[in-house]
Amino acid sequence: MEIGLQPAEDRFMSMQTALIVPIQDPTPFSPFSPTTGLVENLKRANEAGYDGVELAITHPERISPAEREQLLKTLDETGLAVAAITTGQAYEIEGISFTEEDPALRRRAIERIKAHLNFVRELDLRAVVIIGLIRGRRGDKKGRSWLIEALCECTKEARGVRLAIEPLNRYESSLVNTMQEALEILEEVEAENLGLLLDTFHANIEEVSIEGSILKAGDRIFHVHVADSNRWAPGYGHLNFTKITRALCKINYKGFLSAEVLPEPNPDDCLKKIICHLKRR
Repeated sequence: MEIGLQPAEDRFMSMQTALIVPIQDPTPFSPFSPTTGLVENLKRANEAGYDGVELAITHPERISPAEREQLLKTLDETGLAVAAITTGQAYEIEGISFTEEDPALRRRAIERIKAHLNFVRELDLRAVVIIGLIRGRRGDKKGRSWLIEALCECTKEARGVRLAIEPLNRYESSLVNTMQEALEILEEVEAENLGLLLDTFHANIEEVSIEGSILKAGDRIFHVHVADSNRWAPGYGHLNFTKITRALCKINYKGFLSAEVLPEPNPDDCLKKIICHLKRR
C-alpha cells in the first residue's frame, strides 16, 4: 500500500517522535518484543531516527537497580528521551483499576501508579505517566467518583511528575471517552500536574472535530498518541494528520508524537513507516 504524504509546516516536522518499547510484558502496540532485550530495542529505536521512547512497564518495583542503571546508560548513549510511561498492562494482566468494585483492587491500582511516579522521579526522567485503561471501564456515577478520588491522591503524590488521562473510545471503556469529559475531570481534580493525552485513534471515533478539541484543550494536552483510523501507522488509514498537527502547532504543543500502533504489515515496516510519515522522510 502506498502512503500519500502531504506537505507539513516546518514546526510539525521538528516535533519530537517516540514509540512504545515494552520492558516486562509484550504489548500489541509496539514493533518491539521484551524478549529482544531493552538495550537492543532502544538502540533500534535510535537507529531508526526516533527522538524518544514510551516505556510500557507493568511492575516498576521489579526493575532492579542494575537494570535501571543500564537503562540510564543506554538512554545517555543513544540520546533518547523517555517521553512517557504507559501503565495499562497492569489492568490487562492483573485486572486492577481505579474503578473496580473490590476496594483491594482499587488500592493496588493506586499504589501501582505511585510506583510509576517514584520510578520517574528517582531516575530524574521527564516522562508523563499515562492514566489509560488502569482507570477501568466503569462509567457510572460511582466509577467516576472513584476515579476522581484516585487522581486526587496520585497527583498529590506525584511531586513534580505529570500525569495524563487518556480519553478512550466507547468500545474500550465507558469512563471518559471525549476530550470534553476529560477536561471536566481536570476541573474537579484541580491539579496543575494532571493533563490530557490525545490519542488520534480514539479521537477519530469520539470527537466531532479532532482539531477543534485540540484547540479547546490547549496547553492541558501533555502527550499525544498517533495512530491512523485502523490503528496502523499514520498514512495507512484516512486521518488527516496535516490538519491535526497544524492544530497542535496552534496551541504551541512541545511534547512528543508517540506512536501507539499495531505493528502491521510487519514490525520492521511499521518501525520505518511511522518515522517516514512523522518526519516526512
